[in-house]
Amino acid sequence: MTKRITLAAPLLALLLAATTAVRAHSPDESDHSHGKTGKPPEQLGRVSFDNSCAPAVQARFERAMALLHSFWWREGEQAFREVLERDPNCAIATWGIATILIGNPFAGGPNPAQVQQAKEAIERGRAIGAKTERERMFVEAVAQYFGGATERTHGARIRSLSDAFENVAKRFSDDDEAQIFSALYLTVTQDLTEKTFASALKAAAVLEAQSRKYPDHPGAAHYLIHSYDYPPIADKGLQAARRYTDIAPSAPHALHMPSHIFTRVGAWQDSVASNLRSANVAKAAGDFDDQLHAMDYLEYAYLQLAQDTAARRVVAEAPDVDKSANPALGEAYARAAIPARYAMERGAWKEAAQLQPQPTRFAFIKAGTHYARALGAARSGDAAAAERDVQELAHIVDTLKAARNAYWATEVEVQRLGASAWIAFARGNREAAIDLMRAAADLEDTSEKHGVSPGRLVPARELLGDMLLESGKPAEALAQFERSQVRDPNRFRSLYGAGQAAAQSGNRDAAHHYFKRLLDMAGSGERRPELENARQSLASK
Repeated sequence: MTKRITLAAPLLALLLAATTAVRAHSPDESDHSHGKTGKPPEQLGRVSFDNSCAPAVQARFERAMALLHSFWWREGEQAFREVLERDPNCAIATWGIATILIGNPFAGGPNPAQVQQAKEAIERGRAIGAKTERERMFVEAVAQYFGGATERTHGARIRSLSDAFENVAKRFSDDDEAQIFSALYLTVTQDLTEKTFASALKAAAVLEAQSRKYPDHPGAAHYLIHSYDYPPIADKGLQAARRYTDIAPSAPHALHMPSHIFTRVGAWQDSVASNLRSANVAKAAGDFDDQLHAMDYLEYAYLQLAQDTAARRVVAEAPDVDKSANPALGEAYARAAIPARYAMERGAWKEAAQLQPQPTRFAFIKAGTHYARALGAARSGDAAAAERDVQELAHIVDTLKAARNAYWATEVEVQRLGASAWIAFARGNREAAIDLMRAAADLEDTSEKHGVSPGRLVPARELLGDMLLESGKPAEALAQFERSQVRDPNRFRSLYGAGQAAAQSGNRDAAHHYFKRLLDMAGSGERRPELENARQSLASK
């Protein structure tokens, strides 16, 4: 029998109490009422979408829309199909089905079976014949994504979808749903190497207005978090992050999504609370992708707080979460990242060297395990073993380039450079090693981390700080740890590294500052050696 994650009983009780909704929004009270089933009333927020479908399906259609806005794929697809079953002339429901089948637009796109199902839905919508120009344009807009789906990359298809919805939004300038979806897809097109975040901020301006107009709209709050999910502007997303959980607490993704902002600003306790709730709701719904994605963010936060026992529990439970037949990006990434993080964040390099790559259709996920193995082996003194994993990384870079996946090819090249740097360091070539590690950090700085991950396995600039500190260059190391903190604030390893570097370079005030921040953040965690060293340093001042 396959096991699923079970959280500690006291925590589970608290979380169930916390997710009790204050109002229901359901088309069928007999299915979702607290009194009939013992469950809290469903709360997904409120969406109003004018359409030409039968009056009898309107409540169901609006529920399906709310599910779509909170990226609840399985439930949403079922809801739109139920609408179409009850009203076979509801052409706009076919747009909902096709849109749901794209999956998370920030991820890698649908699998071939989903592409075929979406095309069938679009053709059915065309055959039904939408009764309004607006509904026809919605159906044709999503069709732009699926045109040439096997020949074009997901990114290219998203750009077509964004362009199509920009036209819908212009044609129907008073249509709020058109504005919201146009803003979503504009945010998805944001280039992770473009540092003004022009597309995301343009979308955010639209979404801020929609959020003021509809304070309980799940999509407006959700997509604002995505629009602000970048280090220089993350604090702008805190209000939306704190609102979204209250708008749609029945949806696993709505409970998790605020942690994107909490992670960006280093609010680890908030991230823990967000992802504990999300993992439990996802577990109850059988949504393994959402469950594991939340668990990855949860473990990341635990490790920054030095709550290693809790993090270890996540590591132990992750393999027992039921596996999807065709795992999506979030699930596949989390399964590989969770054990790698646990080793690397604690500096357990021999553990990292023993990690085993898992079967996956995503080459860059496999690369993460090889990277952890290479760093672990090199930092444990086994340069030859590390070299074998670096060769695998080089092969994966070539594979990703051939697939025209420039973003992940660059991310894996950063890993290859960083691992190569530590191999050179292990072999005593310290200046060459520092040059390689600096090149890795500079390359990583050219883009942002992907939303599938709470953070890179270890930031390259943080690793550069480690290397400079071990090379007897503490002042240079301090500068690198401080730079790393700008993009990844309140990371345990960076705060401790900065404190060490400051102490070794004679900067007692800076050492006190960083060690105090570390203890304020993680001092109630477990007795890591780093925390004991920080306490001793503060006591000796």
